[in-house]
Amino acid sequence: MAVTVSLVALFGLVLFFLLRSKSLGPGFAFIATGFGFFLASTGAAGPINQLARAVIDAVQQL
Repeated sequence: MAVTVSLVALFGLVLFFLLRSKSLGPGFAFIATGFGFFLASTGAAGPINQLARAVIDAVQQL
């Protein structure tokens, strides 16, 4: 649960800075979508959470 909350904070912070710098592009779309899914916890959030968990586990093993 702590990882999800921190990912929401991270996505929110990155989204805030992207909006302030008026940087629009594929990265913006990914950050906005990720922020929305983690924040809303929709039905698609389960697979996205599993993907994020897999990435986090892979990074920790490096």
